[in-house]
Amino acid sequence: MNILITGSNGQVGFELRRQLATLGDILAPNRAALDLSDAAAVDAFLAEHQPDLIVNAAAYTAVDNAESDQAMATRLNAELPAQLAEYCQQRACWLIHYSSDYVYNGEGTAPWQESDTTGPCNAYGATKLAGDEAVANSGCQHLIFRTSWVYSAFGKSFLATMLRLGAERSALSIVSDQIGAPTPARLIALVTQQALAKLRNPKTANDMESGVYHLAPRGETSWHGFACEIFQVAKQAGLPMAITPEGVSAIPTAEYPTPATRPLNSRLTVAKIEAALGIQMPSWQSQLALTVEEIASSR
Repeated sequence: MNILITGSNGQVGFELRRQLATLGDILAPNRAALDLSDAAAVDAFLAEHQPDLIVNAAAYTAVDNAESDQAMATRLNAELPAQLAEYCQQRACWLIHYSSDYVYNGEGTAPWQESDTTGPCNAYGATKLAGDEAVANSGCQHLIFRTSWVYSAFGKSFLATMLRLGAERSALSIVSDQIGAPTPARLIALVTQQALAKLRNPKTANDMESGVYHLAPRGETSWHGFACEIFQVAKQAGLPMAITPEGVSAIPTAEYPTPATRPLNSRLTVAKIEAALGIQMPSWQSQLALTVEEIASSR
């Protein structure tokens, strides 16, 4: 089986290359090999390589920049998924696509369920929702994994920023009224591998229906709580920290204005994915500890 992983150099894409290696031959073109912003180039690549499965980890993730760069955000977050879905529909193969809690309106305190009404509060969320709808309406077999607050042991993320700042400063102010579940790219790739294994097994293939699934750890926290846990776990792992959790001040979103409105409620229910795969999602704290240990061991 030829597996195309788009966005293979990103946080999720890198972990997918590791997790899916035993399922088939991995096609993981970098930007030089395949410009995803060029629809004609994508069509040509698909025609030449004819993948049997597409795992779309490519996305325009610069939330604030999406407010002014809507054309590119639309291309990568909406038009590209539609293009990949059309190919999968014609070839009768599966498309795995990654989405975001930003497709919801970010209000209230109840965790979002997959069936809840969507209503993005910014341009990034609107383009991600357009991509979800294009995939769902294409008629192809698909899994849409909506996740939140993605980070990993490498690349740019809130975790990387906090480790850098925490080593340099003794005091920071972090937003405390946005609530969600920090999700490591490693967990996203692992659950994807488990889903694909189920789909490939004739005895269990029907247990995993096409549709939307939330993919995040159990539990919830604020960005402030996430930062405090990062600093505590980093110190335990032996990473140099100039800051302690006591040096982290909690501030409201109103005191940290950004070009794009941020959702206050990014909570996601995970009962559907747990039932479909027969698993229990781990806590966000345990996953953070594993990621920090990986970072510490590499230094």
